[in-house]
Amino acid sequence: MSLRLSTVILPVDRWHEGGRAKWQRAEELGFHTAYTYDHLSWRSFRDGPWFGALPTLTAAATATERLRLGTLVTSPNFRHPVTLAKELMSLDDVSGGRVTLGIGAGGSGFDATALGQEAWTPKERADRFAEFVPLLDRLLTEDAVSQRGTFYSAEEARNVPGCVQRPRLPFAVAATGPRGLRLAARYGQAWVTTGDPKLYEEGTPEQSVAALRGQIEKLGKACAEASRDVTGLEKVLLTGFTPDKNTMLDSVGAFVDFAGTHRELGFTEIAVHWPIPDSDFAADQRVFEAVATEALAQLG
Repeated sequence: MSLRLSTVILPVDRWHEGGRAKWQRAEELGFHTAYTYDHLSWRSFRDGPWFGALPTLTAAATATERLRLGTLVTSPNFRHPVTLAKELMSLDDVSGGRVTLGIGAGGSGFDATALGQEAWTPKERADRFAEFVPLLDRLLTEDAVSQRGTFYSAEEARNVPGCVQRPRLPFAVAATGPRGLRLAARYGQAWVTTGDPKLYEEGTPEQSVAALRGQIEKLGKACAEASRDVTGLEKVLLTGFTPDKNTMLDSVGAFVDFAGTHRELGFTEIAVHWPIPDSDFAADQRVFEAVATEALAQLG
């Protein structure tokens, strides 16, 4: 099974002071996709620079030629399907059809209350996500959409001429619960996971592998219920949130071992964070670049 290697570039640099250079370097290194987080602010980076995902990706689209671009992940926390669809259609056009939308239900972080609302419960997030994804699918595949929902509505919302990618740009649906997995099975071209968050602090890599195997089995069941072959769904592991932390970037050999283990589980893409000094994503830049250019060949 072939494996793709992608990266996540957090939007923490001014575009003309290192931002553009990172995206261009990601293309030079041969990454399949360069993603960024779609948050208003995030965890330990809250009090520092943090730029908007879609403008950043638009700029990256004009600064690169081959590199796929995407979000990991966009959520309903501060997005509405109607306005998001218009921006995604435009971004897909600017990039020449190189965009993947990573999309998830959102969490309880800073985004959850930035618009002045109370943070939604997990059930409320799942309810909104279950309405958000199908409407966004329609908005990106139909010229005009009218729909009345409990949480999201559209009235003659138009998206002409539509995406460059047909029938629309691909969705990479982040999910581990049954409702989210059903959405991934029905609407996703890819599925995304960060592993089991309960194992992050005190779990072991072996426990994480077992948990990921269980998630993939549940995804397979969701696909079977949707009369879909699970092998046709790309499976993306966003690293940095399992007990391994960022140790897979300690050396090329460490990454090859990590990637081989997870490829055997069925993952088709692994995303590693671009190194950020003095953060959870700190790594030696030279090793990171060696991983990008040498690791996949060593996997065979």
